[in-house]
Amino acid sequence: MERMRAGVVERMRAGVVARAGVVALVLAAALGGCSSPPEVPGAADAAPVQPKPAGVQDPAPEPSGSASAATCDPLLSLRPGALPPAGAPPAGSSMAAIVQRGNLIVGVSQNTYLFGHRDPVTGQLVGFEVDLAREIARALFGDPNRVIFRAMTAAERIPALQNGGVDLVVRAMTMTCERWQQISFSTEYYTGAQRLLVPVDSPFRSIDDMGGKKVCAAAGSTNITAIQQARSNPVAVAAPDALDCMVLLQQGQIDAVSSDDAILAGFAAQDPSTKVVGPGFAAAPYGIGIKKESADLVRYVNGVLDQVRANGTWTAIYNRWLTTLGPAPAPPPARYQA
Repeated sequence: MERMRAGVVERMRAGVVARAGVVALVLAAALGGCSSPPEVPGAADAAPVQPKPAGVQDPAPEPSGSASAATCDPLLSLRPGALPPAGAPPAGSSMAAIVQRGNLIVGVSQNTYLFGHRDPVTGQLVGFEVDLAREIARALFGDPNRVIFRAMTAAERIPALQNGGVDLVVRAMTMTCERWQQISFSTEYYTGAQRLLVPVDSPFRSIDDMGGKKVCAAAGSTNITAIQQARSNPVAVAAPDALDCMVLLQQGQIDAVSSDDAILAGFAAQDPSTKVVGPGFAAAPYGIGIKKESADLVRYVNGVLDQVRANGTWTAIYNRWLTTLGPAPAPPPARYQA
């Protein structure tokens, strides 16, 4: 599967994404011999707990409230301080180590159209999340190009942070209480909702219609959990990436793809034989993933996000990439721990 999916990505680099009708045929042909992915059995609900980010350079205060599901709020992040000048972070901080290295390393998607994808002409990674990462590099170095992007699947995001392979992950990662136990998050930078993508002639209109039907989502994503927990009892099918689900839909191996509405809108824009349907059935607040021990970097990134919200940069980036989703809304407000 990995080898064949890599072939799909190479075709996207070559410009397949530029033509919607072609992309549907080429993607299906590229994975024509792919066997059906595994169906995911239901999993016991994990009890979420109150996020407790902590860092060596900047120990976080113990959050107030209990660690029960009733009080957990995954949207609360660490309050930033004043941003230091570019190129002059505090000595001994996580930011100083990044500046000394000479570049920021960020995990992104390379096949999420509009958010993180390869430009078919230049071969460079572009999109809403790519531009947001560049703003953090601009704040650190005074240069938005001092960033190395590492393309990764949904399942690779948290391990890449934990093992130090990347400094940040800006890859459509939903903030959850469970994930707060493994990594830390910035404040919310985009608000999405999980919906369905189906063929244009499909009779299915919402998750409530999917009882016993195969619904595919990326392995390691919150989307799989939401499918498992749907009251209509659909069959959850895991694939390495949402793009693989799209291919399986084109092949007729599944009945629907389920992901965040922004991701599905990108798929529908590339393949007009599909459409996004139904109301959102799970919230998808996106946060920037950061290593658990780097609380000072969490505060720094939140300072940058505060800045781009206030000076209009967030809206400018939205208007550059996401106007097909509608007029630019107000940026998601920052929420901080007490």
